[in-house]
Amino acid sequence: MSSIELTPSQKTILTALVNLYGEREEAVKGEAIADQVDRNPGTIRNQMQSLKALQLVEGVPGPKGGYKPTANAYEALDIQELDRAAQVPLFHEGERVEDVNVDEIGLTSVHHPDLCRAEIHVRGSVRNFHEGDAITVGPTPLSGLVVEGDLDGKDDTNNILILKIDRMEAPAGGDGH
Repeated sequence: MSSIELTPSQKTILTALVNLYGEREEAVKGEAIADQVDRNPGTIRNQMQSLKALQLVEGVPGPKGGYKPTANAYEALDIQELDRAAQVPLFHEGERVEDVNVDEIGLTSVHHPDLCRAEIHVRGSVRNFHEGDAITVGPTPLSGLVVEGDLDGKDDTNNILILKIDRMEAPAGGDGH
């Protein structure tokens, strides 16, 4: 599929829709998006028309109506869906972080356990995380993987946390044996 070029404004609005939809699992009202991105609802409605034309958004009619991102929206924003309903918990210095959702856990240098790093891709801001902070991610919904480590670095632009892994475990087989 060819990648769709979104304007910065479309990207902002689509990202807000995806995040709000991920939290609520139901159609999102234009007003809620307008609040989130600090634009007026009229602007949002106009942008939604163009996003619908690109097949990134579907309108849901009726009183519980609003907008829903299509599967293409995730692709356009390059978000890998970990199964939207699944929340992978993220703990920062032992406290559960509520407004951040883990999208992907990438492991690097697995052949050198002593150098093991994990790249945690999150939806939400990483600016409150600092080097050396203790981070725990997981358990993930499918494998029950838990990764613990110290923050080694971060990429604010792409919302990536780099962990130096202290402990990593996944229950064997995942079915209780």
